Amino acid sequence: MQSSLSLSFSATSSAATVSRSHHSFPVTSAGKPLNLRFCGLRREALGLGFTTSLNRHHLQLPRRSHFNTVSAALSDNGTPPKSFDYDLLIIGAGVGGHGAALHAVEKGLKTAIVEGDVVGGTCVNRGCVPSKALLAVSGRMRELKSDHHLKSLGLQVSAAGYDRQGVADHANNLASKIRSNLTNSMKALGVDILTGYGTILGPQKARVGSSNSIVTAKDIIIATGSVPFVPKGIEIDGKTVITSDHALKLESVPDWIAIVGSGYIGLEFSDVYTALGSEVTFVEALDQLMPGFDPEISKLAQRVLINPRNIDYHTGVFATKITPARDGKPVLIELIDAKTKEPKETLEVDAALIATGRAPFTQGLGLENIDVVTQRGFVPVDERMRVIDANGKLVPHLYCIGDANGKMMLAHAASAQGISVVEQVTGRDHVLNHLSIPAACFTHPEISMVGLTEPQAREKGEKEGFEVSVSKTSFKANTKALAENEGEGLAKLIYRPDNGEILGVHIFGLHAADLIHEASNAIALGTRIQDIKFAVHAHPTLSEVLDELFKSAKVKAQASSPVSEPVAV
Repeated sequence: MQSSLSLSFSATSSAATVSRSHHSFPVTSAGKPLNLRFCGLRREALGLGFTTSLNRHHLQLPRRSHFNTVSAALSDNGTPPKSFDYDLLIIGAGVGGHGAALHAVEKGLKTAIVEGDVVGGTCVNRGCVPSKALLAVSGRMRELKSDHHLKSLGLQVSAAGYDRQGVADHANNLASKIRSNLTNSMKALGVDILTGYGTILGPQKARVGSSNSIVTAKDIIIATGSVPFVPKGIEIDGKTVITSDHALKLESVPDWIAIVGSGYIGLEFSDVYTALGSEVTFVEALDQLMPGFDPEISKLAQRVLINPRNIDYHTGVFATKITPARDGKPVLIELIDAKTKEPKETLEVDAALIATGRAPFTQGLGLENIDVVTQRGFVPVDERMRVIDANGKLVPHLYCIGDANGKMMLAHAASAQGISVVEQVTGRDHVLNHLSIPAACFTHPEISMVGLTEPQAREKGEKEGFEVSVSKTSFKANTKALAENEGEGLAKLIYRPDNGEILGVHIFGLHAADLIHEASNAIALGTRIQDIKFAVHAHPTLSEVLDELFKSAKVKAQASSPVSEPVAV
C-alpha cells in the first residue's frame, strides 16, 4: 500500500533499499519492496453488528508532542511493574490497532488503545476509505461518459457532469462514518480509548500525552502507521504540489496534473483525475510504467488504463526538483535521466501529485528507552512481530504491527498481524503467512494479486529445483462479464505442476479485488489445485473466472481422498 513495487512478500524483517519510482524505499532482505497501502476493515467498522534518517522537511510528518527522554537506566522505568493497568496496550488506533483490540477483547483481555490524532489512522481518514469514495465516483463517470458502452446496453444518457464539492463531501462523509463506527465498536466492547501520543518509557510502561500519565500493560503493541514520503527537492504547498493526503480532499480538479510515481497510489489517482476531466502525465524513474505488477498484467493494464485515456508519461527519469505554482507561474518539474543523471526537460503543469510511497511514523515513540534502533524508520521485528533491540535480542512483551514494521504496508495486513500477536499473547503460537495476503488496485477495471509474480516464481523454482507452470483465463469467456459488457480482463495462475501448490494469482478485470480472495484463502489454508478444482461456483458469476482458471491447470498430483460418506440432501 505505493510507487512502483514488487509483489513478493516475506516474513523476514531485515531491510535494504531498492529504487522505487525515483527514490530508495524499504525492502526485505530478499530484495522485495513492500509498500502497499490498502484497506482491510473488520465488519464492526462498517456498523454491522513510514524512515528515521529522513529530515522533517523531507517527510510530511504530523508533529508529536515533545517529550522529555526517560532513560530506563536512570529511573525506575527500567523495571517491569508488578501489576498492570491493562493486559494489552495498543499505541495507534488505525485499522491494525482496531483489529488487534477487537480480537483481544474476544480473547478476554483488558485492552486500551492510544491515539494521538484521530481513530482510524491513515486508511480511514487519509487513505483507502476516502480514496474508494472518489474511485466510486470515477467509475460511474466513466460509464456515463462512455457512449459506446451505454449504447451496447441499449441505454441513452444525457451529458454527465459532477459537482466537485459534492464529490469531496462524499469522501469526507464516508471517512467520518467509518471513523465513528470504529470508535463506537471499540467502546461498545469495553476497549478504553486513551487520547494523546504514546511514548514507551521502559518494559511494559508507556506515557500517554504530554502529561505524566503512566500506563502499564502486560503486553504492548506499536501500531503507529505511516505518512506520505516526500523526496528531497520537492516543495509541498498543499495546493499545487500535493501528497495523497491533500488529493483526497479534492479541493480542485486541475486541467493538467503530473503524478510522480506509477504505482498503486498514482494509478488510482490517475483513474480519478482523468474521469473528472484532467489530463495526466506520469513521471516514472524505471523504464516502464507499473513495474511492480506481474509483467503480463502490467502490459494489459497499460493498454486499458493508460493508452486510451488522456494520459502521457515520461519513464526513465527522476523529478529532482518540483516548485509549486506562484506569481502566475505554473508548477515546474525538473527532470533528469535516471541512468546518466543528465538534465532532460522541465515540465510546466497546473499541479503535481507526489505518489512516491510512504514512510513509517515512528519518531517520538521512546524506542531509545528500550534500546531499539529503527532501520530506515521501521521498527525491527521477527516473524512473530516481536520487537528486536539493538543487540539483536527480543524486547519482552513488545510487538510492532503494520506500516511501522515495514513487512507489508497494507491496512488489512496490519490487522492480520495484530490478530496474530493477540493469539500469541493468549497462549497460541501463530505465524502469519504474508504470501497469502492479497492486494488490490481499485482502478476501472481493478487489479488484484496474491503471492509471487511469474518472474519471482521462476527464480524461486530455479533456486529450489522445481518446475513452474502458468494457466490463464479470459473474462471474455465469462457470461456475467459479457452481460455487463466488461469482457476486458485476464486471470493468471502460477503454480507447481508436481504438487499443485499455488505460487501466485493475478487478476485484471471487473471486480478483481473481490475475486482474489478464493486464491488467497487457498494459499493460506494450503489447499492444492487438484482439490480446489472440485469446488462448485454459482452460475453465472464472475467467480467462474477462478473456477475455470483452476480447472485449466495441469497438475500431476492426485486429489486428496474425498469425504468417506456422502452428505444427504
